Amino acid sequence: MNSPRSTLAATLHSLDGRSYGNYKQIRGRYEFGPVTVFIDRVQVDPFASPSKVRIRINRAEAGFPTELTTDRHDRTAAADFLLRVGYTELSRLEQRAIILGRPGQEVLERTNVIIDDDGFEARLLVNLPARGRRILGHQAADILTRDLPELAQTMFLHSNLRADDLHEHVQLHRDQLELRDRLGAEDFLGFIGNGAILPRKSGDSDLPMSTPAGDTASAGTASGDTAGGGTAGGGTASGAVAFVSPTSLERSFTLSSGRSLTGMAIPRGVTVIVGGGYHGKSTILRALERGVYPHIAGDGREWVITDPSAASIRAEDGRAVTGDDISPFINNLPSGTDTRSFTTTNASGSTSQAANLVEAVEAGTRTLLIDEDTSATNFMIRDDRMRALIPAEREPITPFVDRVRPLFTRRGVSTVLVAGGSSAFFEVADHVIALDAYVPSEVTEQAHKLVGITSAELEREAESVRESELDREAELDRGTADTDALFAEPHPRIPTAKALRPSSKTKSAKAKGLGTVQFGKSFIDLAAVSQLVDPQQTTGVAEALEYLAEIFDAKTSLTEALAEIDAMLDAQGLDGLTGHRDHPGHISRPRALEIAAALNRFRGLYLVG
Repeated sequence: MNSPRSTLAATLHSLDGRSYGNYKQIRGRYEFGPVTVFIDRVQVDPFASPSKVRIRINRAEAGFPTELTTDRHDRTAAADFLLRVGYTELSRLEQRAIILGRPGQEVLERTNVIIDDDGFEARLLVNLPARGRRILGHQAADILTRDLPELAQTMFLHSNLRADDLHEHVQLHRDQLELRDRLGAEDFLGFIGNGAILPRKSGDSDLPMSTPAGDTASAGTASGDTAGGGTAGGGTASGAVAFVSPTSLERSFTLSSGRSLTGMAIPRGVTVIVGGGYHGKSTILRALERGVYPHIAGDGREWVITDPSAASIRAEDGRAVTGDDISPFINNLPSGTDTRSFTTTNASGSTSQAANLVEAVEAGTRTLLIDEDTSATNFMIRDDRMRALIPAEREPITPFVDRVRPLFTRRGVSTVLVAGGSSAFFEVADHVIALDAYVPSEVTEQAHKLVGITSAELEREAESVRESELDREAELDRGTADTDALFAEPHPRIPTAKALRPSSKTKSAKAKGLGTVQFGKSFIDLAAVSQLVDPQQTTGVAEALEYLAEIFDAKTSLTEALAEIDAMLDAQGLDGLTGHRDHPGHISRPRALEIAAALNRFRGLYLVG
């Protein structure tokens, strides 16, 4: 039943000074002209979680152009714009009682603002005011009957919005997704637009570093786009240095909107980024890590576009591993441990990095992003002297340098690797990019000469591998091929039916900031999962674990379960993850890779067999 504004205001005034629990009387739905306020849940005391409130305006009242919300992606972009409008308005008013959520530099699918066929809705958290444990009814009336309706009209009435900014925000998102599709179709794993700002303002800020005075380079375009300018991965005392692609890797794209883009396109294969310390190598890699998400105008990384399945891989001492086949990299351990189904509660640097890699491939990555600074040296390389001193049959680790090319030629998984201290990967690299004072150049030919190979030889090797693969496929058809552990499809890992139902778990999984999920009495450490960019995504991971608990039946593999979640999210949105609760709280969509990362780090995970 709908109640008029006067009813809510009168009730709140009458509650002034009474005990806090009486706030429960205001639950319900209230009409404020074009705005409907839903009070879904009322906090039990001033120190409990905030109350859950929604504000909504229907489409006819909003006057919103339908062409800006035609599909799921457009609605994500438009909802992101409206969220930023609301956040800015609350900040301007210094209104701390109303929590809408703070968006970052990425455009993510969220539950904070929803656009559906019927209208526009914001999901809010509201701290209902009190003095001690007594209701401040007059202040509550101001918040609920004045501030919320005004916020809804500021956010949702098209006549109150900057229409050009809204259109540009949605169009930028469309163009970013179109470029991503174009890159995939042309076999590129990533793109960095000329003029991109890669370095951040500081180590604890995701805002772009300022550019030198007078630098007007704009990110990636030849058509007047002014979304930002930047560097190859670092900055000087006077500011960021503008990124300019090496000529040999430069590509131009004209999108259906008419926007023209020029920048460095990274082909699939093995790419090594080298250079001196503090010259921008790791900053490029971090930009590519974040390039799996669209970015807002002015971020400087609008035109850093990466394969959306790209996974950042590192060593992670101490993590739990359950049933991973790490035998392509680690085998014949002196202990006799079977590395085809490797389990440990305390992985070493090398075993953790191997596990991170095979789990990412299992979850669907086609691009690995690796920095030698965060890698286990013995996992990555073994030099000639060490090979001579320790015979191969006595060394259980086959270094990544020996596997990186067949990982691409036989499994289709590319690698972008930052290397500053070793030339070991030169002879297996398709492209070598050197950074000098943040300026990139391609040095592939020089690098190959240093190790005594030519690009032609590398191509002949790749062709030989392709031919051998055709022969092997024929052998598989005849049933005469030997199984190669590295290139065979991994044995599916199937969690038990109660894998995510420990007897000690009495409450739903809950995010604890960006890097931790509490699952029952266990805490899942996600600090090393660097492509989580928003604590709301971690909340999404926690919800996904609850969803997975319903899927696992001792028959469904981890890979199948992740595909089921992704398909459901595409069809139903994040509300499907939470059972379509009226107010699910603030959640952002995580990728399947981050959901898998949490599951794989859960120390209570058990597999069938």
